[in-house]
Amino acid sequence: MKKEIKFSGIGLMSGKNANVRIRLTSSPGIFFHRTDLPGAAPIPATWNNVSNTGLWSTSVGKAPNQVQTIEHFMAALFVCGIDSAIVDIDGPEFPIIDGSVKQFMEMFEKSGIYKMWRGPKIIVKKPIIAHRQEIIKQLPLFKRIGLWLYNLRTGRREDGFVKLSPYSKGLRIKATLVYPDKIIGTQSAEFLFDGMANSREKFKREFANSRSFGRIWEWEYLKKRGMGLGANEDNILALNEKGDGTLNELHCPDEFVRHKLIDAVGDIFTSGGMVVGELESYKGSHGLNNLVLRKLFADPANYEIKEAAKAPRPSSFDSQSLRD
Repeated sequence: MKKEIKFSGIGLMSGKNANVRIRLTSSPGIFFHRTDLPGAAPIPATWNNVSNTGLWSTSVGKAPNQVQTIEHFMAALFVCGIDSAIVDIDGPEFPIIDGSVKQFMEMFEKSGIYKMWRGPKIIVKKPIIAHRQEIIKQLPLFKRIGLWLYNLRTGRREDGFVKLSPYSKGLRIKATLVYPDKIIGTQSAEFLFDGMANSREKFKREFANSRSFGRIWEWEYLKKRGMGLGANEDNILALNEKGDGTLNELHCPDEFVRHKLIDAVGDIFTSGGMVVGELESYKGSHGLNNLVLRKLFADPANYEIKEAAKAPRPSSFDSQSLRD
């Protein structure tokens, strides 16, 4: 970024308003800083700080010093090539805005961004796979029973996986959704990000306005239990009771899988750099995205880190300490 950005909005789950200030920094990495918690340390937005991937979102940090629903914002940062920033926020959840990443990208472009990737590249050397069943086995018994009941109602099968494989041209993502709901069914989408402006423009044109989605009865269930309080027709693509339509208009027939691809981009950016490899997501989730990164970094033989060539910062860049 060339200039700092300020905006505000409500959180999808909490329904609480949060004010956000994205500050410039010469320190590498993305850091979230809870300004409403006196003395709170900045939270690095990295895979090993991901503390919760439930409730259809990704959180970093440990309560109370935690920030929820960061994945859309992280996706926008990644595609725009912003690899260093301090994100001041005065609440526990990042604003959902319109449920997509389009407005975030427009903010970054308005502030001025670089035209090529400047951060480190993480080269995938070996195939790594994470299975949904691995996550389920770690759940407490009562949660496994709840999941079984949920799947019984929705017809969902727990055979999802996320796989990382070597690929030399950038981050190539293949996402596939399989839903029993008629309006979704089976959908697939692909995107290749090579760090250049053309791939950013393609992402903005074809994926950026794809919104979060869910079944209307799921959101009603959450709201009765004090969650999903910020969800409305302006930020959520809501499936009707029968699953054969939506309560608001689709931007495109496969908007669902395009948004899943956005989620994958944001989650994978918690790697701390640009993953160079192919990510195959079959019925993927935030939990699987994090698990595949944990497996990747568990063995140094799985990856290689290449630092990007240093380029001069623009004169308008004002370095600031993480303690500012």
